[in-house]
Amino acid sequence: MAKSRPLYPSWQRLLAELGENVKLARLRRRLSSEQVAERAAISRPTLSQIEKGEPTVAMGNYFKVLAVLGLEKDLAQVGRDDKLGRKLQDAELPVRERAPKHPSDT
Repeated sequence: MAKSRPLYPSWQRLLAELGENVKLARLRRRLSSEQVAERAAISRPTLSQIEKGEPTVAMGNYFKVLAVLGLEKDLAQVGRDDKLGRKLQDAELPVRERAPKHPSDT
């Protein structure tokens, strides 16, 4: 099994913010951690890890919790306003073709 690489601090902060937002959404709905974990079919420790923004939790578990909280459609917003991608597309930067791996492939 390959070793996982640590996240950049800025990425870890974003995950921690996501976890905090999940926790706040749960508390606003007056749902206990037991209720959310049961409805999402995950364990309470896994929910706790999600609320802490742990990067080792599977994306599917994050999605299940968001679905229980009614926030699953927020994932559809990811990349919707991709300013950098649009600028690159508009610039029509040429894409370099890779050289053949073997000289006989030409």
